[in-house]
Amino acid sequence: MTEPREELRDMELLVDRLPGDLERAVRAVLSQACERDLRLATAESCTGGLLAALLTDVEGCSHAFERAFVTYSEEAKTDMLGVDPGLIAETGAVSAAVARAMAIGALERSRADIVLAVTGFAGAAGPEDEPGLVHFACARRGREPVLREAHFGNRGRSAIRLETVRMAISMMRDALD
Repeated sequence: MTEPREELRDMELLVDRLPGDLERAVRAVLSQACERDLRLATAESCTGGLLAALLTDVEGCSHAFERAFVTYSEEAKTDMLGVDPGLIAETGAVSAAVARAMAIGALERSRADIVLAVTGFAGAAGPEDEPGLVHFACARRGREPVLREAHFGNRGRSAIRLETVRMAISMMRDALD
């Protein structure tokens, strides 16, 4: 087996490369989930698994993370989460209704107590679509899902994904109460 390249060997954790407030928020969510013996899951589209990567990056707390569904395509949302293709055709894959269906589907298909689902346009969208439009749904067993909509604007994929993760972590923190 070969040794990792020097630049990879010295690489820090992804969570350590975040802005300080977001790093602290990720650590706080994981710590609270551990203290309350609650398991977390994600159902992600426009973030491509970034939220799951951050939630599994903190040593000593990553066991609070149960699983992730990265459902970038419409077919993945249907196949993996049971989102009705008719709902996607009617409302579009980037909609509050689809985010809600993603969260509920992830709860049904996991052992998680809290699920955060996100779907949106992290970059250039179609001619009728709004760049930076993101829909969130946070579901906790026994409670109605909480929905949010954000308009991050045409700021570039990385900036939109980072702001999406920031809001997702905030919603998960609220669901822990």
